[in-house]
Amino acid sequence: MTAVLFSEMTPAPEWEGEFNDWYNTEHIPLRMRAPGFTSAQRYRANEGPAYLAVYEMDTAGALKTPEYQSIKGQPSELTKRMLGDVSGFTRYIGNESGRWEKPESASINAAVLYAVFFEVPADRADDFDRWYTEDHIPLLMKCNDWLMVRRFDIIDGEPGKYTHLALHYLASTDALSSPEREAARATPWRAKLAAESWFKGHYVVFDRLGARFQAAA
Repeated sequence: MTAVLFSEMTPAPEWEGEFNDWYNTEHIPLRMRAPGFTSAQRYRANEGPAYLAVYEMDTAGALKTPEYQSIKGQPSELTKRMLGDVSGFTRYIGNESGRWEKPESASINAAVLYAVFFEVPADRADDFDRWYTEDHIPLLMKCNDWLMVRRFDIIDGEPGKYTHLALHYLASTDALSSPEREAARATPWRAKLAAESWFKGHYVVFDRLGARFQAAA
């Protein structure tokens, strides 16, 4: 089962350049050598100073291998300093539960990543999942700039207690103001769910930063 590690952190402006150099030359490359990691992509928040990395893994078990545990447990002095000084830290692990993709599009490398988190009560998860897959996604995918949607069941994470994550891969932020998205947010099914007290999504837009990192051969 494909899995992702979704990790945000924010450096102070005065050492942002050093942070990016460390992330690109040490932090991600070390993880690309660990078994089970297949690729990683960095992003920066469209509004705000936060940086995001999305790590692609064969399974979430990649985070439990001796190699990864060694990376986590034996950080360099630079890594200790960097991780000790960042703010806005988030870390979510999710198992992919579905994927909708336009054929022959470079969706995984889309210019914009739109992340949507929900904390869904267990007794409402079935209706939420059916709304998202049967009603919401089909309408979004009618937009030319809506290239791919991936849904994940969150199995661990902090600081939020989210249960569901959707990653939307967009050609541009214009998709977020498209008629297709407006239609997807105006259906009776969504209105019914939105009336329930738990229906409070957390939405973040990111711009792709640099090229995709690939696992070491």
